[in-house]
Amino acid sequence: MDRLEFEQRLQQEKPLLMDGAMGTVLYSFGISLERPLDLLNLENPKLVAEVHRAYIEAGADVILTNTFGANRFRLGKHSADNRVAELNSAAVSIARRMIASSFRPVLLAGSVGPLAVTMAPLGRVSVRQVRTAFMEQIGALVEPLNGEEGVDLLVLETMSSLPEVRTAVEVARTIAPHIPIVAQMTFTREDRTLLGNTPADTAVQLQQMGVDALGLNCSSGPAQIYHILRLMHAVVPDMPLAVSPNAGFPETLEGGRLLYPATPFYFGQYVPAFIAAGARLIGGCCGTTAEHIAVMRQAIDNPPAEPLPLPPALEVLNQHTAVVELTGIEVNPNKPTRLAQALAQGTRVKSIEMTPPKGTAVEKLIATGRAMTEAGANFFNVPDLPQARMRMSAWGAGHVLQQAVGLETILHFPTRGRNLLRIQADLLGMHALGLRNLFVTLGDRTKIGDYPEADDHYDIMPGGLIKLIKEQLNAGVDQLENALDQPTNFVVGCGVNLNNPSNKREMRLLHENVQNGADFALSRLVFDPEKAAEFLEQYRREYGTPPPILAAVQPLFNASTAEFIHNEVPGIEIPEPYRQALRLAGDNPWQGVTIAQEIALQLLDIVQGVVVVPYNDRYDLAADVLEVVE
Repeated sequence: MDRLEFEQRLQQEKPLLMDGAMGTVLYSFGISLERPLDLLNLENPKLVAEVHRAYIEAGADVILTNTFGANRFRLGKHSADNRVAELNSAAVSIARRMIASSFRPVLLAGSVGPLAVTMAPLGRVSVRQVRTAFMEQIGALVEPLNGEEGVDLLVLETMSSLPEVRTAVEVARTIAPHIPIVAQMTFTREDRTLLGNTPADTAVQLQQMGVDALGLNCSSGPAQIYHILRLMHAVVPDMPLAVSPNAGFPETLEGGRLLYPATPFYFGQYVPAFIAAGARLIGGCCGTTAEHIAVMRQAIDNPPAEPLPLPPALEVLNQHTAVVELTGIEVNPNKPTRLAQALAQGTRVKSIEMTPPKGTAVEKLIATGRAMTEAGANFFNVPDLPQARMRMSAWGAGHVLQQAVGLETILHFPTRGRNLLRIQADLLGMHALGLRNLFVTLGDRTKIGDYPEADDHYDIMPGGLIKLIKEQLNAGVDQLENALDQPTNFVVGCGVNLNNPSNKREMRLLHENVQNGADFALSRLVFDPEKAAEFLEQYRREYGTPPPILAAVQPLFNASTAEFIHNEVPGIEIPEPYRQALRLAGDNPWQGVTIAQEIALQLLDIVQGVVVVPYNDRYDLAADVLEVVE
């Protein structure tokens, strides 16, 4: 089938009915939750064939291969990454045999799921690596090893990353320009993808990629799917849409098995609504069975004269609040934070600076945080309104990261723009949320940011706030000596510029902050480890042992970035050999990574930890720097 034929099929009166779940049905037969289902294509092909047969007999027009996770990244976790072509080819063969034994025409779709990795720049997997993985899988689905006929179309399903989808589409168009592509995204309860895209934005971008049909699957039950489907249809009214809802929100049973509540009858109620909202491919995802597909077949073939009213759940859908998986960071005001323990024990601190989102969508922040944890981060630094640009507050983003990812955050807390009453109220709120590691700073002037007319007033300098926190709030009283219901237990850091060893004022200020109670110091960006070592040695001679130092390191993207920082950012100098190396590297960002790795390794001899600051959200480059820190 080519793209024109597929388009003609979708223009027929009745939509195409896709099959239901593969994974949850196989699990219901007792297949181990720890075992990749794609391996069953070789280990138990009869069981996979029975699932296909049931869906064909239920009336499905399209069945999907059992290849959702049959890519090198997912299979590599089970030492089967060398079997991609073999497993995908076997899946096509199984499904083709079932179609051949049926008494009516059925289309075969190649299921291509997400790779379960995070692409650069948010993650560490390059576009080239992603492209290679899709070429292996899609190539085997389109042209199986056994020489049999390949799939009729591709379904990119349960996708959360638009860049990943774009790469898959480009690969498919290169391998088989004729093959139809259906792209289905998955959404959170906030009606956004895991990386924060809205339904409208998602639909427009998918259309621009040139897919033949677009839509969504998995996510939740029919109610939310219908709601999002209408939002998509509103912005791409001429595009064929595809929907495959889960059978509602699952309930976890003993042993980790899941029970999905939505009945086949309930699914059948939504079929006319899906069709009215532009759906030309309709199926089921997690928790759906052949019984669900049979009822949906009936609803397509014999639509009711007057569709049944939809359940009231649809009306309250948007009242859902964001739900993230909680990891249970312990909020015990009497127990030292993990940072306090690390500072006391001399444990290496490996942190990455995580910029809060510009709005309320936190999915991208969480995904990036998890990727950085895999790269070795054991803390997150969260700046507050960096460069005076409007973003979510640091404590909002920090709380989300702590709860969803499980690492403690070090919040940057500026005094600028806050009066003393507000400062204390915010600190108490942060403490109640379990945010107890602070880096106190004056903050960026509002004149450089989004709101230059905003109040730049401050009641207290950073050193004074450090003293207030350590001597009063942590002792159980506020600034006016009024008793709190319980003391706080903040760990507090101050700033330091290690770039100028002859700066006596900087050393004196650091010493004053230590006397005020600072538990650690966070440096400005360091590009000259020798100067940093000289600064700390002079401080040691003048004032004694310095506090634990966390040194900020940044992988520079190119030579122009280095020249800008060197010439226009006060207090930071980049040695000429580094700038020259970046000039010679041209547009290759890995030279900046190499330099930052070298700086970080030299700094480890004189500081307790590093904070890697991504440039322009290039978290993939920052992760490579973090990886060398032991």
